[in-house]
Amino acid sequence: MPTPHISATDGAFAPTLLMPGDPKRAARIAEVFLDNAELVTDVRGMTGFTGTWKGLPVSVMPSGMGVPSAAIYITELARHYGVQRMIRVGTAGVYAPELGLREIVAATAAVTNSALPGALGAPEELVATASLLAKANEVAAGSGVSLVTGTVFTSDIFYEPDDDARLAHTANGVLCVEMETAALYSLAALEGFEALAMFTMTDHLVTGEHLSSDERQQGVDEMLALALDIAIA
Repeated sequence: MPTPHISATDGAFAPTLLMPGDPKRAARIAEVFLDNAELVTDVRGMTGFTGTWKGLPVSVMPSGMGVPSAAIYITELARHYGVQRMIRVGTAGVYAPELGLREIVAATAAVTNSALPGALGAPEELVATASLLAKANEVAAGSGVSLVTGTVFTSDIFYEPDDDARLAHTANGVLCVEMETAALYSLAALEGFEALAMFTMTDHLVTGEHLSSDERQQGVDEMLALALDIAIA
């Protein structure tokens, strides 16, 4: 039944769901990639859709920006709509000097400065579902798509006051920074669903390089197609 933040009816979401941050990206996924996509919720402009990819049902629902917003939607999707598998699809800023723009990263684990995982009692190690990560590597290899795997930093701060966080995390082998994965992996452990986070590298925080709008869209689309193939694999 509808929740305070999702107006979809029972059964409106497929068992597998892609979760971008941006509602406009969710709408684009539905329009460009999914067949027979139907709008199932639009509370506060957060548009969720269900359609099919290669004949199999897939839903898409945005998370909004940051751990607190993502946690709301992830919790309601798991508890009230029975979503069994969530794949975050987003963009990230590069920390690792050797990582290039437009590369696709799948997060094996997340470290974070957010208090939410601890407040919820999540495990100390926030990790992807192993079987889903293995499937991602298998699908990427079969598709000829380069997929980099490793740890990401989920930050509650978009505008860092200095480079201390980047330098410290880079020294510990962290690949990139984003704002939602810690919520996804925490709740996956607590609520019992499968989870994976994937990103296109759009901004290089070491060199200062950025993708243009067209390059950003092309890179994100490649990652989205890969994520959809993983979702139905």
